[in-house]
Amino acid sequence: MQDMQQKIDDLEMKVAFQEITLEDLNQEVIKLNDLVAFQQHQMSLILNKLQAIEPSNMASASEETPPPHY
Repeated sequence: MQDMQQKIDDLEMKVAFQEITLEDLNQEVIKLNDLVAFQQHQMSLILNKLQAIEPSNMASASEETPPPHY
């Protein structure tokens, strides 16, 4: 009977440890999710700024005059 109680106690300790580990992992997932959302927002701001920049002074390929050998 003592052996059975020890096994039950061991299992209860393992379950408790797993619950703590799962909660820790859950908190890390929440933090990472927040970080990804922040980074997506930052990337969106950067993309908007890049799109707002005036085009460069270089002509596009269709606007370029052909080289002299044409």
